[in-house]
Amino acid sequence: MLGSVACACPCAAQDPLPDFATCLRGEILRYEQAVTAFAPTPAETAGYPLANVAGVEFCGTVGIVICDRSEEPLGCQKALAVEQDIWRARVLTELPEPEDAEGAEEEKPFADVLYKQLFDLAHGMSAGRDCAGHSPRMEMWCRAREANGRLRAAVIAWQVARHEGKVAPAFEAGWIAAPDPVRPRARREE
Repeated sequence: MLGSVACACPCAAQDPLPDFATCLRGEILRYEQAVTAFAPTPAETAGYPLANVAGVEFCGTVGIVICDRSEEPLGCQKALAVEQDIWRARVLTELPEPEDAEGAEEEKPFADVLYKQLFDLAHGMSAGRDCAGHSPRMEMWCRAREANGRLRAAVIAWQVARHEGKVAPAFEAGWIAAPDPVRPRARREE
């Protein structure tokens, strides 16, 4: 017979969720650390394992959860969607136009072909009101998720451009705050 099990982890109730900007900053700074630590590995042959926007999606989901817990979920989710579109615009301003290399697609470097496709995807527009017809709460949830999808497309294009050295680190470009200084670890007493 199954019974209910109480969660023994008090951390879920104590730790507040980070706001979207704080969460996104952490994800981008983790990427900057990884691209520096693993360069210059042959990432092209591995299919760009460093280009991953799951953290951006996570931050959007955390933002939605914060909104759901707020006193004004609809207004909060509308503001979250706008905030994500502002972040997307910041990222897009950093992306250089893809270079038009001569030759067939299969002769071009993988990174160039991938970047052009991601650049086009990141600059795409919605075909219409994809969230229409839902209840007001679900429509705002949908709009916040769509904004996160647009941001993810821009961030993954930026990640490929960053990996290829086409753009400066996010904190140097100014669209993300600089990382906090690293504190030295205490040494064990000898």
